[in-house]
Amino acid sequence: MTRTLSLITPSGRLTLGNLLGALRPMAARQEDAFYGLSDLHAMTTAHDPVLLRDRTSEMATLLLAVGLDRATLFRQSRVPAHAQLAHLLECTAHTGELNRMIQFKEKGRGVASTRVSLYTYPVLMAADILLYRPSVVPVGDDQRQHVELTRDLAIRFNATYGAVFTVPSIATPAAGARVMDLADPTRKMSKSADAAGSIFLLDSPDVVRRKVARAVTDSETGPAAVRADRAAKPGVTNLLDILEACGGDRQGITTYGALKKAVTDAVVAELEPIRKRYDDLAADAAHVTDVFAAGAARCREVTAPVLAAAEAAIGLA
Repeated sequence: MTRTLSLITPSGRLTLGNLLGALRPMAARQEDAFYGLSDLHAMTTAHDPVLLRDRTSEMATLLLAVGLDRATLFRQSRVPAHAQLAHLLECTAHTGELNRMIQFKEKGRGVASTRVSLYTYPVLMAADILLYRPSVVPVGDDQRQHVELTRDLAIRFNATYGAVFTVPSIATPAAGARVMDLADPTRKMSKSADAAGSIFLLDSPDVVRRKVARAVTDSETGPAAVRADRAAKPGVTNLLDILEACGGDRQGITTYGALKKAVTDAVVAELEPIRKRYDDLAADAAHVTDVFAAGAARCREVTAPVLAAAEAAIGLA
């Protein structure tokens, strides 16, 4: 069975889009699975330390609340090998490669003050991957470039210093539910975007109802108005996708009002057990801490031989 690795950055609050597109597939695959909170990545742009701490705690509790209780859960910062290997890989990477990285182009160039960590972020991501020696990395188009860099660094390191890393192949995973922003259905629902367009996993039923009620549709009327057409009717299509992904039934729905009511009911029903489980876990914060501490200990065991081999190969041991 192929090892599974996935990290989520606590740069915001987990959304319905995260649940349907990522967390559900993660919950379905928990054998030899390592799921982490990449809190080091959350510091590549300006951040509030208190907010980072709170979001990390909330996200850790939510990972358990959505059912990720059989995988190895950990915080990236609690596994020192991630940062240690990143430096060895920085000594392998070239500035020309990092200049071409999408994250730096989009967030760093033209900004008065850019953190060096944003520039080197893809190298830390490479370390995140190579430490666990997965043979396959499922990746979407937005992260493909970073995994290609990971492969390049692994190949170069192996060729220069000796065979240490497994060079992972890239796989395109089956598409999960694609949930778009309610206020701007041309972009994905984001955990760090304006709250008006994102449904967060801990939103109350009343908040969900208000957000869905304000969701963008269009001006078409008549029984044919409620139909999927991503190009012409992105808002309506998004609501239909959410309804289907949450187990709702669109049969007999002919008005936008009825569609929004059905979506609200389906989303509330989807989130209710998660919110209840979250409340139970939040009341026992020590349990969550223990789960992630045990996960980090397991990660340290798994990553130590890889880091030691890399250090020996590069001349540090």
